[in-house]
Amino acid sequence: MADPIAQFNIKPLVEISLGGVDASITNASAFMVLTVVSITAFLVMGMRGRDLVPGRWQSMAELSYEFVAGLLRDNVGSEGRKYFPFVFSLFMFILFANMIGLLPYSFTVTSHIIVTFALAMTVFVIITAVAIARHGFKFFSYFVPSGVPMAVMPLMVPIEIISYLSRPVSLSVRLFANMMAGHTMMKVFAGFIVPMSVAGILPFGIDVLMVGFEFLVAFLQAYVFTVLTCLYLHDAIHLH
Repeated sequence: MADPIAQFNIKPLVEISLGGVDASITNASAFMVLTVVSITAFLVMGMRGRDLVPGRWQSMAELSYEFVAGLLRDNVGSEGRKYFPFVFSLFMFILFANMIGLLPYSFTVTSHIIVTFALAMTVFVIITAVAIARHGFKFFSYFVPSGVPMAVMPLMVPIEIISYLSRPVSLSVRLFANMMAGHTMMKVFAGFIVPMSVAGILPFGIDVLMVGFEFLVAFLQAYVFTVLTCLYLHDAIHLH
């Protein structure tokens, strides 16, 4: 039976060394580039015609735009418009990376904690910078809950700080764990198909169902990551 974890191995495709630093092109970096190229092609092809009555491609591109714009409008308000390019890019990258990872013989970059943590840290740094730029030292009042008795403050403030600093961890682990767990289970059931001969129809059926489920999970994880980013952005703009 094939190792279900082997699909997550990072393998060099083109070995490059720059001053003793390994800058090789790996399957992970190649699929990240493929993700960006796919998003660019999708949006360019979708909006190339700019027809009054949109076709399929244009409808999907406009739907993607309106979906993310709606998330920002509902969770952040009108002040979230200026951050639309960042949030939209984040949503599209995670969604396409998740979807591409479901194709046969592909590689799921979001199944690696280093990738999801880098995305989460980017969100964390940008949102913290926005909060400090807008509120200055008043930003630190975020860690002092209103209406809490002073006697409880020595306990509440550290809890609020830890909760804030744990955001990139929770964001990254949620996405990484869901994508890795789903792909691992699919590989496990696929490994039973041939050894079980005729009875292999059962794990095959389960695998088919799991593929459909994983498409749903791929979208939901991109959605959850984006919604939480919008909520954090709302906190940065409005504080409490």
